[in-house]
Amino acid sequence: MNYQEEFRSEHAKWITRRWFFRQCGVGLGSIALASLLNPARAIAATNPLIPRGPHFKGKAKRVIYLFMGGAPSQLDLFDHKPALAKYNGKPVPKEVVMGQKYAFIKPDAELFASEFKFARHGQCGAELCEALPHLAEVVDDIAIIKSMKTDAFNHAPGQVMMQTGSPQFGRPCLGSWVLYGLGSETENLPGFVVLNSAGGLSGGAALYGSGFLPTIYQGVPFRKTGDPVLFLSNPAGITDRMQRRTLDLIKELNEKHLDTIGDPEITTRINSFEMAYRMQASAPELMDVSKESEDTLKMYGAEPGKPSFALNCLLARRLIERGVRFVQLFHEGWDHHSEVVKGVKDQAGKTDKASAALIKDLKQRGLLDDTLVIWGGEFGRTPMVEANADFGRKLGRDHHPQAFTMWLAGGGIKPGVTIGETDELGFHVVKDKVHVHDLHATILHLLGFDHTRLTYRFQGRDFRLTDVEGELVEKILT
Repeated sequence: MNYQEEFRSEHAKWITRRWFFRQCGVGLGSIALASLLNPARAIAATNPLIPRGPHFKGKAKRVIYLFMGGAPSQLDLFDHKPALAKYNGKPVPKEVVMGQKYAFIKPDAELFASEFKFARHGQCGAELCEALPHLAEVVDDIAIIKSMKTDAFNHAPGQVMMQTGSPQFGRPCLGSWVLYGLGSETENLPGFVVLNSAGGLSGGAALYGSGFLPTIYQGVPFRKTGDPVLFLSNPAGITDRMQRRTLDLIKELNEKHLDTIGDPEITTRINSFEMAYRMQASAPELMDVSKESEDTLKMYGAEPGKPSFALNCLLARRLIERGVRFVQLFHEGWDHHSEVVKGVKDQAGKTDKASAALIKDLKQRGLLDDTLVIWGGEFGRTPMVEANADFGRKLGRDHHPQAFTMWLAGGGIKPGVTIGETDELGFHVVKDKVHVHDLHATILHLLGFDHTRLTYRFQGRDFRLTDVEGELVEKILT
């Protein structure tokens, strides 16, 4: 058993024993003695977020995940298919779609060629559409996977699947698993921060929830305007001294309650109060980007005080500089059932520049080597057109779980590579298939974890992010 496993084991035992000894009348004296004999147990019980080592030395120490909610069209961004132009407007061959299900279109819908122009960029020669001019500038720093596959074809289960490894609600998300495994390197900010720049999320709070893990590992959403977290500012008439004395009393009462029943959620409550207190000083400084250089703001396309995906990318860099372990950016706006060309232009215009700027900024600051950046949505879009007069839809694309594209950078990712291949219509993966579980296994590996050993026992069995599957995507690793 390595340190990581021992720490988790002792944490669980310590909580249980505290409750057991209290119930048996042994008292706090023996517990205090136990804490002196094994300080790690006491620390684990009171601060589950202390930094700790993974199974082996990973290339990445932190993660920034740019999640493109709604599912970007890989056929209009990354996966150029000249054959679609040849067969444009013709029904898709029956043998291609046999047994497939779709959310809104019939399997025999007409094929639909992309209207975007594609070109090769960088020394690696990666092919991108004209809507991604800024990503083209950093294409030698990223790895593109054109062969992603998932099990879900509707947004809520698809988003939950991508974040938690299961289409069902109730599982911990990727960020929670990372925080559970590595702890946090900051005491003044949450270890897992969530930023949202556009619309709601089909999967809701489950996308950054801790599931059956203790809630101290869940993501903390920051608001777009005002205080990043509600009630950070003291009410009128409350002095710092009064607040500190109040928090100390609450902490003492919570610790007594923890000694009595041993519920780990009380530890979460204690840490949450203390974190909120420290954030009163750290959060305003974090959110104030006015001290960033004019060149940096221009590179991202961010304006101080104006919520946007660009501002969130800049905040993501500032967060990881301050020790935040996992930063999740949600940008919901890629669900183009109609007018896919217009939609892709619009969303690429909002996200391309800042995504590329994040790579450039991390690289020039020496942070890209140990920061893993992930970009992608919950599934892809069909090679067939979606057109429905009843819904007012035309020239769109439906949900497509069989094949889609993601890219990654930094933190042990091999730069300038493109892996995976789909058939001539962009329908099925024909080379280097990467399932969601394979992606998750690879992300955990980059952070120093054997995905089969990062587990949590719940309701009688050991759960893991990758469920019972998952293979490393060796071709994108350095």
